[in-house]
Amino acid sequence: MAKVIATEIRVGNLIEWDKRVWRVLKCYHVHVGGRGGAFMQVEMKDIEAGTKTNQRFRTEDKVERAFVEPRKMQYLYQDGAQYVFMDQQNYEQLSLPAEFLESQVGYLLPNTEVQINFYDGRAIGVELPPSVVLTVIETEPGIKNATATTSFKPARLETGITVQVPPFVNSGEKIKVSTNDGTYMERA
Repeated sequence: MAKVIATEIRVGNLIEWDKRVWRVLKCYHVHVGGRGGAFMQVEMKDIEAGTKTNQRFRTEDKVERAFVEPRKMQYLYQDGAQYVFMDQQNYEQLSLPAEFLESQVGYLLPNTEVQINFYDGRAIGVELPPSVVLTVIETEPGIKNATATTSFKPARLETGITVQVPPFVNSGEKIKVSTNDGTYMERA
């Protein structure tokens, strides 16, 4: 097991805290100017009991990462409420329920490479790539000659998630989206 500083915690990581193994569902770096210091707000789920909790870690805190066996796998398809992955070493297939993936399903396209972590021989977490390229299915018409502004508009993507995009993005365009917090990064 290795200790990492709190700012290195990412969605999908497994950490040992309070004598249990937790999967990170959401994490935000929060900086409150002037009072106190920065901290990481982490929403996590106990992999055994299934309970969720929110925990604050100071940025300088060290957190124990659980020892897991990572396997590179490829997402193949959705079969009802199951998501099917293939091990790229031995071509075995693994089905995971939608509840297991939680908010990560909106970033899965067929043939996406992911890392599935195993703890004591069972799948306990999926780590997505840092960003994915998705197609905009529906959004308001773009504004000609629009430059980057502080205003954003909602755009529905091919996987069903909605992301706030700049006004110059149109339907049919491919955009890069962060899998960590679901924000627009750039055109692809």
